Amino acid sequence: MKRKNRKLSQETRQKISDALRNKPKTEAHKEALSASLRKYWQTIPVEENEAEG
Repeated sequence: MKRKNRKLSQETRQKISDALRNKPKTEAHKEALSASLRKYWQTIPVEENEAEG
């Protein structure tokens, strides 16, 4: 299921963080991930109250 907005619970954020921790990545892979995620997040709208901080 595709996300409708950027809101994630703290529990979900922690699960993602734990899953991604301690996995080695090359510099090229890190750059590719970063570029892809920046592009992806530009397509997800920011909720009005989230944009404030």
